[in-house]
Amino acid sequence: MLWAGALAFLPLSVAAGWSFDPDESITTQTLTLFAFGVGLPFAVLSANAPLIQSWYAKSNGPSADDPYFLYGASNLGSLSALLAFPFVAEPFFGAERIGWGWTAGFVLLGAFLALSGLAARKGKTHKPIETISVATPKTKDYAWWLFLAFIPSSLMLAVTTKISTDLGSFPLIWILPLSLYLLTFVLTFTNKPLIKGELQRWLMIIGIAIFGVFLIGIGFNVSAPVVAALMLAFFFIALNAHRILYESRPDKSNLTIFYVTMSVGGALGGLFNSIIAPILFADIEEARVTIVLAALLLCVGAARPTLNSAVKLMLFGTAVISPLLLGSLFPDFSGTRNLLITTALFFLIALILNNRNKLFVAVVTLMTVSCPAILTSSNLLFEDRSFFGAHKVRDEGDLRIYSNGTTIHGAQYVADMNADRPTPLSYYYPEGPIGQVMQSEHAKASTDIGVVGLGIGAMSCFARPGQSWQFYEIDLMVDQIARNPDLFTFMSSCAGTAPTHLGDARIVLEQQADTKYDILVIDAYSSDAVPMHLTTNEAIELYKNRLKPDGLIMMHISNRFYDISLPLGRSAADLGLESRIQVFDGTSNIVEVSSSTVVIFSQDIATLAEFDDDERWKVLESDGKRVWTDDFANLLSILR
Repeated sequence: MLWAGALAFLPLSVAAGWSFDPDESITTQTLTLFAFGVGLPFAVLSANAPLIQSWYAKSNGPSADDPYFLYGASNLGSLSALLAFPFVAEPFFGAERIGWGWTAGFVLLGAFLALSGLAARKGKTHKPIETISVATPKTKDYAWWLFLAFIPSSLMLAVTTKISTDLGSFPLIWILPLSLYLLTFVLTFTNKPLIKGELQRWLMIIGIAIFGVFLIGIGFNVSAPVVAALMLAFFFIALNAHRILYESRPDKSNLTIFYVTMSVGGALGGLFNSIIAPILFADIEEARVTIVLAALLLCVGAARPTLNSAVKLMLFGTAVISPLLLGSLFPDFSGTRNLLITTALFFLIALILNNRNKLFVAVVTLMTVSCPAILTSSNLLFEDRSFFGAHKVRDEGDLRIYSNGTTIHGAQYVADMNADRPTPLSYYYPEGPIGQVMQSEHAKASTDIGVVGLGIGAMSCFARPGQSWQFYEIDLMVDQIARNPDLFTFMSSCAGTAPTHLGDARIVLEQQADTKYDILVIDAYSSDAVPMHLTTNEAIELYKNRLKPDGLIMMHISNRFYDISLPLGRSAADLGLESRIQVFDGTSNIVEVSSSTVVIFSQDIATLAEFDDDERWKVLESDGKRVWTDDFANLLSILR
């Protein structure tokens, strides 16, 4: 009946006419959208694995007495499908064909489920299996299963957020931790595990040590070894937690409640990271919480500490974090790299010398990873968190910087805070391509300018008397930061009355049918991510329709991993737009001037004439490959 009811939701889609309401809770809107869009089909699929195992336990199949191995097979199928989507489905099929193919697969699933159920009815009773857990689970068993399922789920999301925020949004970064998460089930839900005993304990400690070093706060450059280290650390911890979970499984008669409890634990991990943590913490602290809980797993079976041993633990832990405590006493040294590295070394040495003392590992981990979160930086002026990420404003020397993780979204000279017209910096430096366009003759003659992506409002200081500027921003907190003169003064000094339209810019622009711009700036490609719905043919056509006949579109597409100019060149050719590109080789390690890549479009070749006189601007040619549309876009095809 549930399967048949889920057919009404197919093919999967967003309800026609749905739009984001900036005045309502983003979390509530997201959950509601998912619930009505994919809720019932998702529930049916989620229940599929334990259902099959329960039926198999009633069949005449081999190992029917202990069907838990099928959960490993189920996750191997999930892993295969996960990898097949970006590497097979997305490059070769459009969203519509994928949707209908998925619908056909879901219909076949119902037929195979019916056959499986009929086969199970013909089975016979088998002897009960011997497990660590009692035949009838007690409250403590449920709590233990919840705890063991919570840790890997929460840690997976924490790792994904940590890497994409602090280290850079790598291509398909979300696939890596999710693949490892599924793989741990494959490797642990079996009677013949590859890793167990002493090796499993050591891998757990290594994983905790790696996380401890990262969470101390040492800045790392984006690199493959850094990502690999975090992925391995997560893999080792999840492997240990899921193996313990498997070993605590009940008799097959309680198989269903075991999986329900396990699923609830995994869901709680997602709830904590996605909804609760952004409310509780101003920064991304969920990784610290989860790694401390993971360290507590090592305390299982440890002897209760005496007063003497507890004192020794606290003294040893204090010695480990002493460099950080020293930094707190002397603000000039707080957070300096040498103190952080020293703390990391003390932490690693302490774990190596006392690796067999489970309680010691847990206590020292707790103290080490918690200390940096408690000791705030003296130069931090603002710290808060929204649905879209963590926001920080801090002073570094002569600059005031707005950042999300290690990604800088804007900067202002501290000396400019009282200036009548602050100088735009970073990507918006007057000498860069954005500055060139905004100081062009076309810009000087323009009356209506729209900017998608507010940042700290640096572009507003290119505004001239008599011009009407409008901004589009999806994150309310970004608008609040930009308009707070105690933090930044670009908006208050240069465009204090310019409105900000909150919401997804494409949806908002579609609703503004009568709006026409001389210049429309698309500057929403932050953190090296690619918002594909702002890059497709339909999106470019929308921007074109919001221009005056001689209007100009400017798109800021700086990105370390993707060459976004490729799909833009194809769309320009397809839509009959003239296009130019400039790759500005600024000084990337100095905030005042950043390298940037900018593309400009216009229906009128005369609008681009003045840029053709500048040899820094080149014609953007199409490579002739498939145009990106709302139905088809392939990120892998534009990897650098």
